[in-house]
Amino acid sequence: MHALLDPRTLCQRARFHLRYSLGVRQDGISALNLSRAFALAVREPLIDGLFSSEKAHRSRDSKRVYYLSMEFLMGRSLGNNLVNLGLLDAFRAAALEFGVDPDELLEAEPDAALGNGGLGRLAACFLDSLATLGLAGFGYGLHYEYGLFRQEFVRGHQREAPDYWGARESPWLLQNTAETILVPVYGRIYDPIDDGVEQQAWMDWKLLVGVPYDMPIAGYGGATVNYLRLYAARSSREFDIRIFNQGDYINAVRQKVENETVSKVLYPSDAVATGKELRLLQEYFLVACAVRDISDRFFRDHADVNQLPDKVAIQMNDTHPALAVAELMRLLMDEKDLQREQAWEITRAVCGYTNHTLLPEALERWPVDLLGRVLPRHMQIIYEINHHFLQDVARRWPADEQRLRRMSLIEEEPVKQVRMAHLAIIGSHAVNGVAKLHSRLVRESLVPDFARMYPDRFQNKTNGVTPRRWLLSANPELARLISRHIGNGWITDAEQWRRLEPLAEDRAFLDDFAAVKEVKKSALAKLVKSSAGVLVDAQSLFSVHAKRIHEYKRQLLHALLIIDRYMRIVDDGYTPPVARAFLVAGKAAPGYSLAKSIIRLINGVADVVNKDTRANGWMRVAFVPDYRVSLAEVIIPGANLSEQISTAGSEASGTGNMKFAMNGALTIGTLDGANIEIRDEVGQNNIFIFGHTTEEIAALRDEGAYDPRERLIRQPRLARVIEAVRENRFANGEPGVDAPILEALLDRGDRYFHIADFASYAETEDRCERAFADPRDWNRRALLNVARMGRFSSDRTIREYARDIWGIP
Repeated sequence: MHALLDPRTLCQRARFHLRYSLGVRQDGISALNLSRAFALAVREPLIDGLFSSEKAHRSRDSKRVYYLSMEFLMGRSLGNNLVNLGLLDAFRAAALEFGVDPDELLEAEPDAALGNGGLGRLAACFLDSLATLGLAGFGYGLHYEYGLFRQEFVRGHQREAPDYWGARESPWLLQNTAETILVPVYGRIYDPIDDGVEQQAWMDWKLLVGVPYDMPIAGYGGATVNYLRLYAARSSREFDIRIFNQGDYINAVRQKVENETVSKVLYPSDAVATGKELRLLQEYFLVACAVRDISDRFFRDHADVNQLPDKVAIQMNDTHPALAVAELMRLLMDEKDLQREQAWEITRAVCGYTNHTLLPEALERWPVDLLGRVLPRHMQIIYEINHHFLQDVARRWPADEQRLRRMSLIEEEPVKQVRMAHLAIIGSHAVNGVAKLHSRLVRESLVPDFARMYPDRFQNKTNGVTPRRWLLSANPELARLISRHIGNGWITDAEQWRRLEPLAEDRAFLDDFAAVKEVKKSALAKLVKSSAGVLVDAQSLFSVHAKRIHEYKRQLLHALLIIDRYMRIVDDGYTPPVARAFLVAGKAAPGYSLAKSIIRLINGVADVVNKDTRANGWMRVAFVPDYRVSLAEVIIPGANLSEQISTAGSEASGTGNMKFAMNGALTIGTLDGANIEIRDEVGQNNIFIFGHTTEEIAALRDEGAYDPRERLIRQPRLARVIEAVRENRFANGEPGVDAPILEALLDRGDRYFHIADFASYAETEDRCERAFADPRDWNRRALLNVARMGRFSSDRTIREYARDIWGIP
């Protein structure tokens, strides 16, 4: 038992850190400082765990998994670490000794702004499961000084404010300057001839310095503590002292400032050339630091390079880290003197690639001239890989020029570009999608040529989420109820969740289950009032659409449904079976103008609806600003209905759908992503499915098969909604502000089939309302969702990766 399990000891350590680590007097302590002091105290057993886990990994010579991702959406760490280390009760008692509400201290911690959406949150869940399962699994990312942005609304429009979380010096990050990495960029290639053999030398490069910061990641129970290693870019020299002494102080520090920009901001805009170059530098900086660190760790204990695939697995989370293929090839050939064939076999055996998108435009491409200027040696290696790969293709399919063009790593027109997804596919021994439907569409629609060439390389690994964060920590009331009836084994063994199923017929348990939901809805109502200024009735049906704003995720379809319901109530005298609160949250990328227009429309609708006394008793609308992990931990447990309404065949998987169902929300959704597998698990009667299928959407996409204007004529309710938007009914004094939305729907083909799916969606939403009017049956169905969501634990996902991709029993 760790000494910190004693509240008095935890208090003593917190007082020590207040005085000696933070330099804070005991009188007038702020919640933030006390929260940081407790974090530093809890960090002590984490560091002990890091050392003991590393010793165990090395003594067993464990195969190590390295998860490379541009995002790790970690959220707050204090509460999560307290739960996983078993220190939560001790912390609560210790906080009370200070005379402070423990929840106030947990909420004082800022979110770690290291990610944007599902990609980064998935990576965080995977790290939790790797440690919980006792695997030697580590994350590699960037230490951004600024997160994505803080979202604010001005007259309903999204405004982006900087999220300078790096200024707050997270107590969870351990700077490790002893393991700094030097990263060369730019320069030129020199081709001398040595003994008749051409040698490639990368010369005249500029150096970046990667300084690692380690964030300890504790598995549940604390038996294994791994780390997330985040690199910050630093200049290779503080400034040129010669220039400084000549009096040109600005130029003296310019190089330092430019170099350190590399890790300043998550996803700089690539709409301009400088932003595109910075994003390429970011991706290579991450890859170069990670591959060098991985290599150094391997050769510290092993002399034979051929053992690398037996001891190292690199998993590339989407195409952002795809340069790892070229970087590992460079290291093996240029520094370890391996022949190309041997280096290629090792590289492919080490690397795995996870695809996260079905949108061709979202697959990264880098202009050849840019990549060749920033990374001349890597461009050379990519050309060489492509040359040998196309020879293999030509041998398999002789005289098929079109296939060669489609499969080449180099896209020739309209601009010569490197296709990063192609590099990741041919440079990996395993390529996986993240839901059954998604994986099938990757093979059949996205890259069918590659699936034909490498049929055994493609597989599925349906996503999962960690129940420690998303149920045990985010919904402790529900967790306690579950543990009281089936014990604590469910926390690490999700198969035990099925033991809840018989309780769906237990009236007393359902009453307790409903009481928990009421508590969480009250907390959500309080959040909505404080953040969005909207008062919602906790007894109403809370439907929640919380995710990144994108056309294919169809927040616009949700907005059209809200307008329709409002107009039925105020214009038609419709009396709904239940009152509703429509809650929306999510950020639009700063350069994504149509997504930002959708946000403004939803805020405009909210403004009209919430001021109309005719509708107030039946509906309220709120857009909760600045969606992030800590808000999700309040929003998700309080939801009754989870909106998962993307166009079929567009969403890779989704993980929000899993979190909501895990917390007792019913899902309304299309047969897209992991919704299909959720339906198969929870049962058709416990989910609301609507809309066209993937195959039907594909048929509509055939040229001339879909005319949104013609469809609108046959839907008078939707036509009335469109006309209200056209007439500026929700424009908030800005005539024409919603014109881009109407143009996308009616003049640009309604790319994501809002009009095609609206009638089915509206009818299914009515079914949801009628079902909610029977609270006992609704609660029974909600409980069955919880009981049958065990398959969507990230522990299951990681076991499958370990078994099928990483080669770890």
